Amino acid sequence: MIRHEGIHHVSLIVTDLERAKRFYEEIIGLREIPRPAFDFPGAWYGIGSNGQQLHLIVHTGETLRGGGIDTRDGHFAIRVADFDETIAWLSEHGIEHRHNRNSITGFAQIFLTDPDRNIIELNAAR
Repeated sequence: MIRHEGIHHVSLIVTDLERAKRFYEEIIGLREIPRPAFDFPGAWYGIGSNGQQLHLIVHTGETLRGGGIDTRDGHFAIRVADFDETIAWLSEHGIEHRHNRNSITGFAQIFLTDPDRNIIELNAAR
């Protein structure tokens, strides 16, 4: 049996590291953490207080998506403290998003994409 302790990290492909870092730091509000000296560019971010991480990996090819927000496509989710505050922040910064306060999941959901069209879900307790 595998005994799970939690998700350690999610890795995403990005094509422009500086653009991706600005997005994840200035819009999503993540803090960069130390990253080993790999032989390829990237960045690591801490999420929350339980050690979860987001790893950005630079890839010179195409990313996975060519379109906009598809809530049924692969994505990762970050829990946020305030649904309305998060929507206001995204709107203030011109970030396209879809939201559903009354999702059948039991929590409110906001979907958006990063500059490389990676899909992100931000969700909050109702």
